[in-house]
Amino acid sequence: MRLIIGVVIVFACVFGGYLGVGGHMAVLWQPFEYLIILGAAVGAFIIGNTGAVLKQCTGIFGTLFRGPRYNKAAYIELLGLQFSLFKLVQSKGLLALEPHIENPHDSAIFSKFPKFAANHHAVEFMCDYLRMVTLGTNNAHELDDLMSEELETHHQENHRVVGAIQALADGTPALGIVAAVLGVIHTMGAISEPPEVLGHMIGGALVGTFFGVFVAYGFFGPMAQALRNIYEAEDKYLLSMKIGLLAHISGYVPVMAIEFARKSLMSEDRPTFLEVDQATADLSLVN
Repeated sequence: MRLIIGVVIVFACVFGGYLGVGGHMAVLWQPFEYLIILGAAVGAFIIGNTGAVLKQCTGIFGTLFRGPRYNKAAYIELLGLQFSLFKLVQSKGLLALEPHIENPHDSAIFSKFPKFAANHHAVEFMCDYLRMVTLGTNNAHELDDLMSEELETHHQENHRVVGAIQALADGTPALGIVAAVLGVIHTMGAISEPPEVLGHMIGGALVGTFFGVFVAYGFFGPMAQALRNIYEAEDKYLLSMKIGLLAHISGYVPVMAIEFARKSLMSEDRPTFLEVDQATADLSLVN
């Protein structure tokens, strides 16, 4: 809804203002100018990005429409999962984790937290590091470095998409100038035409500059910023897991370990201590 509202405002203000001063919409219909700009932009986008990035970009509109996939309820669920796992270790020892981390899809614990269980990357992250702990890796500093490296890689994979869209926004105004220059060249070839004809042709050429700047700063730039905000918000999900795991490995009791994890969340999504306490109080130990 937020995305649609923004698009409507951009169109309404730009074209409404143009019409308000007596502009004619028919002059703005220059399909070949748009073909030059958008076609060249798509070609440059393909040249400048790898196949993996192009594949990632196919889903950006879905990401923009849905916004961040995690809300307060999702974080309460995540903290509840961590509490259950850490409580299991406290009660029955590390070996009790093995059936859950080796077969997470069949885990009675994971099945109680469906949003987490449906997130392949999150399940893999949690299981991989708990497996390392069960195998004897208990140095929190070493695991901290390893987790940070993995999270940085995940961050880079997301933000290369942001960089690709931002590069598109930066380049589109220049492609608008290219279209405008080609329009002027075409106009110079008809210099013998009467002024009203030349005026129409020059106006059509200038539409290229308008359109390049319009789509760059009205859409591509804001899209890159929106994606950046979404990915940064979603990074907190894995970061919260990292903080909770490190606190657990360092010897904190489950309640304190998930409190460490809770404090790493952004304020607009962070549940209160009482909300988490109430949620975890109802969780029973699952064998």
